Order: sequence, then structure tokens, then C-alpha cells
Amino acid sequence: MPENTLYYGDNLQVLRDHFADESVDLIYLDPPFKSNQDYNILFREQDGSRSAAQIKAFDDTWRWDQGSVAAYQQIVEAGGKLAETMQALRQLAGESDMLAYLSMMAPRLAELYRVLKPTGSLYLHCDPAASHYLKTLLDAVFDPAQFRSEVIWRRTGAHSKSRRFNPIHDTILFYTKSDKYRWNYPQRPYMSGHVDEYFVKDEHGYRTNYYGNVLTGSGIRGGESGKPWQGFDPTAKGRHWAIPGALLYDIDEDLSHLSQHQKLDRLLELGHIKINPGQAWPVYERYLKPEDGYPVADVWAYQPYTQGTVFGTDQGVDEDVRWLSPRDQERLGYPTQKPEALLERIIRASSNEGEVVLDPFCGCGTTIASAQRLGRAWRGIDITHLAVGLIKSRLQSAFGRQIVDEYEVVGEPTALPDAHALAEQDRHEFQRWALGLVGGRPAGRIGAVRRGADRGIDGRIYFHEGGTTRTKQIIISVKSGNVGVRDVRDLRAVVDRENAEIGVLVTLKAPTRPMLTEAADGGLYHSAVWNRSYPRLQVLTIEALLAGEEIDYPPSQQVSRTFRQAPRAEIPSTQEPLL
Repeated sequence: MPENTLYYGDNLQVLRDHFADESVDLIYLDPPFKSNQDYNILFREQDGSRSAAQIKAFDDTWRWDQGSVAAYQQIVEAGGKLAETMQALRQLAGESDMLAYLSMMAPRLAELYRVLKPTGSLYLHCDPAASHYLKTLLDAVFDPAQFRSEVIWRRTGAHSKSRRFNPIHDTILFYTKSDKYRWNYPQRPYMSGHVDEYFVKDEHGYRTNYYGNVLTGSGIRGGESGKPWQGFDPTAKGRHWAIPGALLYDIDEDLSHLSQHQKLDRLLELGHIKINPGQAWPVYERYLKPEDGYPVADVWAYQPYTQGTVFGTDQGVDEDVRWLSPRDQERLGYPTQKPEALLERIIRASSNEGEVVLDPFCGCGTTIASAQRLGRAWRGIDITHLAVGLIKSRLQSAFGRQIVDEYEVVGEPTALPDAHALAEQDRHEFQRWALGLVGGRPAGRIGAVRRGADRGIDGRIYFHEGGTTRTKQIIISVKSGNVGVRDVRDLRAVVDRENAEIGVLVTLKAPTRPMLTEAADGGLYHSAVWNRSYPRLQVLTIEALLAGEEIDYPPSQQVSRTFRQAPRAEIPSTQEPLL
């Protein structure tokens, strides 16, 4: 069975049903939030009488309604620190949409804590409007002592004018389950100016240009670290011997058993310390190595127009975690999509190859794609079939068709009764799932909330034939209820109107004979490239699709334009480089 798994469903239930205690090494979550909403509206009092909102892709509108009231009551009735925290937050936020959001997050954070290994870490990506509330919840779940960092990530280059400082950052809250957590000491290369100031280039490379007190620390100490060595007395100048850790790290020997003077003797013998006549102090000398750099700080802010200022690269400041621009090949058209490099920095810092990475709000699959490329096992959960379908497409584009053998999907309908159950539960989710069966993209912008008539189009497939440049399309109509010949005639009219090559009617119920006759009368689409004709109107049942039947259209070797194609993944030759 593949070690990677994609789950369709509510992540709270999926975590409870499918995840064992302490089974995950690293969690990253970017839960939906009302990031485009006025801050004050989030605290408007609600009466809880509205019908429970169903959570859809990108429709990040948590509301204080009957469902939120029930969630809040369950947390409080369970007792404990989390219950006390939620009651305090209710006093602060009132019965508002903000409280609804926190009531949704609280039980999920508790479940994520349960599945996290003692050596594991959690990164919660959020909007500054909610970060302080979420930090309070995390303190209640993890304990304040397990808070490690509040990372500030610059998410955009500019923002519209407003009567405040322009909001251009997100917050990433970093917690660990214990003090014994995985930490790989991430680094970034030095700035070129730093190398110019502190290193001297010679025939062997860049060597340190440090003098004086680099081998000492401020303050007087008793014992050997305060006594003279090789004629140099640190106590006389109010200092003591203190050997930099980076210098000891360069040595292939273990010097930990030696005294301070013995370490200095050995470093002098190996040539890492120079004593030049007339100098006030010994000279610390080492050469810059490709993996050298400074520890990554908690502000990750790409600075445009600084290209070439990072030593050894043509990059600018924090360019590896630059936000996605509209022209980026990586962009898939999914709102709130994060760059893979951002996830790569997190995954490298807090996990090793083969360890398990979980994203319980996996959206378009950035965490999954990054984990796959870096050799980690992964688990992803999302509540929409749109996201699941997009992730499948992304993985295949980036890693090739063979990737389908490396993961499984849990929670999607696999038999006709499951499909009927989904259709009864949620007609729109059934539609998205059915589109995924044929590789179709929902009509309209990805993530848009559907309103009004769809003009007879539920989805599209875009394709190119051979070397031709004109994009061609297949119109898809999905029906979960009763169907008749009128549905085929309506589809034919839409295909004519849209000047499409093929139209497909996907139906849950079996088509009637008049429907099949009407489809046959629709004529053929002839491909000059492949010298073959294809039925212009096709009727496919869910049962047939589950059995492996496909849309009949020009061969799949053509470049599909249904979803934006993710760039082909480049697997690192070594999994843990500095950059």
C-alpha cells in the first residue's frame, strides 16, 4: 500500500477515523479565513439562528450559527484548559464570526496535537487579524513553553492605499510537542557585503579576516579559560578564552574531551589559529565553505531589486521564499496558493527524508508537492473534490503518470452507491467529483462561489492536437437527477453556441434510448491531425466511468490545458543543501 495518502472529507472526522496517536512528524496548516473582510465585521454579534454554513473551497466565511454554537458547546463541555480558553475568548470576541472561526479551529488543533509525534512540529499559517487568537488556542493545546517562533512572511509586493501601514505579511506560528523536537538548523548564505568585510580572498578561497577578541568572550572567568596561553593573557583585558562553535565544527576530530588550552593547542597545530609577531591576539583563521551561512531568522521578507547581493548566488534577499507573481509558472489559479519554496524551507527545517508531513487543509497541494519532491511521506486532507482533483493533476504534471502508483485517495466514491450518497448529500460536490472523473475543470474561475445560471456548462476540458496552437474544448454537463432527451438537446445547443469540438453529458442515472439516439444524431468531430473522427455528443454514466470508461477524444499525448500545468519537479540530488 502506498505510504502517501490524500483524504477527501472534513479533516476533523478524517483525523479521528484514520490517524493514530503520535504518527506524524510535521504539520503545516493554512486554514481558510476571512482575510478579505473588514476587521470590525468579524466581531459583529450574531444570534446563531442562521442555518449551518457548509465549508466550501476558498469560501472562508465562518459564521456564528447553530453549527458553531454546537461546536463551541462541545469544547466547553469537554472541560480542561482549552475549554477555559474558549470561554475567555467568548468574553473577548462575543458571539461573532471570529468566535465561530475559533470554535472550528479548537477541536482540530487538539486532534493535530494528538497525532503529532513527541519530536514533531506544527506550523500554522494565518492572517494577522486572527494570529493572536490562534496563538492563544495553541498555547492552550501545546503549552506556552512549546512556542518556538512567530515567523513573519512577506506575502505580496504592495497593497492598495489605506489609512494604515500597508498589510503585506502573513504570520506563521511555530510550535513543538516537546523540547526534543526535530531541528535541522536551517541557514541562508551570507550577504556579499558580509563576506567582503570579514573575509579575504586568496588562492584557496575566502578566508577569515578576523583579529583580536574573536577567540575570546567578554568578562573574566576562573579556571583555565581565564589563564594565559602562548603568552596572551585574556584576564588582563577583561576577557576569557571562548572558541567559536563554527571553528570546532570544521574540525574532523572530536575535541570535546580536551580542556580549553588543549583545544587551543590542537587548533594551533592544525593551522586554524595563527600567531603573528607583534599582534595583540592570536588570529582565528578558516576558509568559507559552500554550506556556510547565517541561521535563518524569523522574518522571511523577499526584497525586490536586491538580486546579486546574496553571496555565491544571483539571488536577492530571501528570494527563495518570494511570493508568487501572476506570471509565475508555478501558479495554478488557486486563491491563497503559497509558493513551494516557502514549504520547502519549513519541511527542510523540521523533518528528515522518509518522515511524515501532514497538511489538513491541503487546498491545491503545495505542501504535498514539496514533500514529494523532498523525499518525505505525506498525508493531505481537503473537504472539496475540486481540491482533490487539482492535486491529482498537479502531481501528475510535476512527477509524471507513474505518481498515481505512489499514493492512494481515501473518501472518494468508488462504487455507484457511494456516488448516489454523495449526490444526495451535496449536489455541487457531486458535480465537482464527477468532473474529476473525466479530468474536467469547473466552469468559471477556480474558487469562485457559483451564483445564478451556469448557461448549461458545468465544466470544460481544454486540449491541443499535436503541434497545433489553437486551444480546443470539450463542454461537460453533469446531471445527478432524472435525465431525458431534452438534456442532450440542451448540450448540443451549448456546444454550437460555444463553438466547441465535443460535448459530454455525465449522468448518474442510466440514459434512455431516445437520449442515445439524439446523441448519435449530433454528428462527428474530425481531427485532421489524427485522421480520425470522434462522436460530437457523448453520454457517459457514472457507473461506466467508475469501470474505467473515458471520453473519446484525440489521444492524450496532446498537451492538456484543462488545469494550469505545474512545472516538472526537479528532485534535489542531495536532499538537504543549504539553498
